[in-house]
Amino acid sequence: MTQPLLSVKNLRTQFKTRDGLFFAVDGISFDVAPGEIMGLVGESGCGKSVTALSILRILPDPPGKVAGGEIIFESRDLLKLPEPDMRAVRGGRIGMVFQEPMTSLNPVFTIGDQVAEALVVHKAMSKDKALARSAELLELVGLPEPGQQLKNYPHQLSGGMRQRVMIAMAISCEPSLIIADEPTTALDVTIQAQILELLNDIRKKFNTAVILITHDLGIIAQMADRVAVMYAGRIVEYAKTDDIFYDTLHPYTEGLLASIPKPGEKVNRLKAIPGMVPKMTELPKGCKFQPRCPYAKPSYAEEEPELYEVKPGHFARCFKAIGK
Repeated sequence: MTQPLLSVKNLRTQFKTRDGLFFAVDGISFDVAPGEIMGLVGESGCGKSVTALSILRILPDPPGKVAGGEIIFESRDLLKLPEPDMRAVRGGRIGMVFQEPMTSLNPVFTIGDQVAEALVVHKAMSKDKALARSAELLELVGLPEPGQQLKNYPHQLSGGMRQRVMIAMAISCEPSLIIADEPTTALDVTIQAQILELLNDIRKKFNTAVILITHDLGIIAQMADRVAVMYAGRIVEYAKTDDIFYDTLHPYTEGLLASIPKPGEKVNRLKAIPGMVPKMTELPKGCKFQPRCPYAKPSYAEEEPELYEVKPGHFARCFKAIGK
């Protein structure tokens, strides 16, 4: 088996709020192999983005704090690295594509200044060489007239162009891992397809691993090699993408897939999972999904299931999956 590029082990991230202390990420574990696209999927608030911020150690503290676990990246535990070493990892070895480029890009600096910054900091390039390389990167991600784009400010670019700039910044130092947090949010479907194709091309060209965070199962089916499904801060199912779609084990994953309209199917009303996602400060006892689960038994409210390996390489946090 290939040595994982990234291995997240029992990661726990807590937040202190006026309503009390809660774990936005509670004991999750997964691996990412070199060159692999790993999908992280689930409803808003399930802990996907907090997982990404925890890996990069850029959580706002307070109120957030990584309370336990290990994040082994290229044989080093990122949680134990001194801050100067961690700064070298961010942007250098791990690139990040944030959800909303308009708020991620600095409005008072040109595109050239922002793309070149990582090259100056991590590659010790001169400003002129960094700007020349920045133009090459903008051309690589498909921006027209890259020399002119270097002089523009973020507000002068469309949403799709800004997202391409974010990807250029993420790959500027040739990282071995890119974390893409909802990279196609608020983009029209044509631009979405272009951005996803661009990420896939970069993965193939540089053998770069990608953690793709999304709530869109269509994107997961198209892009991901393996998938972790999250609910209430926990991974509830974890397997190869085909197994997630065609051999589903967890009722939550089943509900997510059932909510997708089938091609050619006449739909009057989309199917929905009953109930609401619980407040993280008021989680139910036992299985966290049991109040919404169509297969729940009274005993499921007494004990929380582990993440069982039900079949080789296919894990599910579900008593029903193991016949209990």
